[in-house]
This record gives sequence, structure tokens and C-alpha cells, in this order.
Amino acid sequence: DVQLQASGGGLVQAGGSVRLSCTASGFRRHDYSIGWFRQAPGLEREGVSCVSGIGDTYYADSVAGRFTMSSDNAKNTVYLQMDSLKPEDTAVYYCAVTNPYGSNCPTFNFKSWGQGTLVTVSS
Repeated sequence: DVQLQASGGGLVQAGGSVRLSCTASGFRRHDYSIGWFRQAPGLEREGVSCVSGIGDTYYADSVAGRFTMSSDNAKNTVYLQMDSLKPEDTAVYYCAVTNPYGSNCPTFNFKSWGQGTLVTVSS
């Protein structure tokens, strides 16, 4: 079974930075694309980023240039470095996976995810 555990959320001031971590298990890295989506109270889920099984990385327009995904394959962990945070980035962030083929990754069409971690950005 795919298992994903996100951590690293917290309270940060606008303009600050946070790094989220996601430890993955139960699958081979190249069998899935992996990324993040977020959901703010009262709003729909929003895809944030995704890296495909071959290493292509995609970002939502709202976070491009501010957020960066990276990975440590030895630790089966991916990271989301979030810089220049804005109050509108406040949300629960979820680590998620999807099939590695087609448009699932660039469209953030995730199939499975773990528990989220809350990021609160104060103004």
C-alpha cells in the first residue's frame, strides 16, 4: 500500500519560509509521480507541485518562483521549500501521488494522499 506522511507545517509570518517533508513508502519511486496539493478552509483543492517519475517538475502559477520541490531518494523523502510566503498560502498541505503517465502530473490529478500538514501564514 502507498503510504505518505507529510510534516513540517506551522505558523510563519508573511515573507517567511517553511519546508515541508513527505516520507513515502509502499511503492517504487519511478512507478508514481509525486507532489503536493493544498486546501484552504472553504476553498477547493488546489494543485501545488508535482515531479514525474522521470524528474519533470511542475508548479502551479500561484507558487511558481516561490516554491521548490526536491527529493532525497535514499530517504524516500520529497520536500517542498516554500519561500516568500503569503497569507493566501495558508492551507492544509497534502503529499500525494498519481500515475506517472499522461497529463496526471502537470494537471495535479492526484490519486492517493496521506494526512496533511497545516501551514498558517500571518500578515
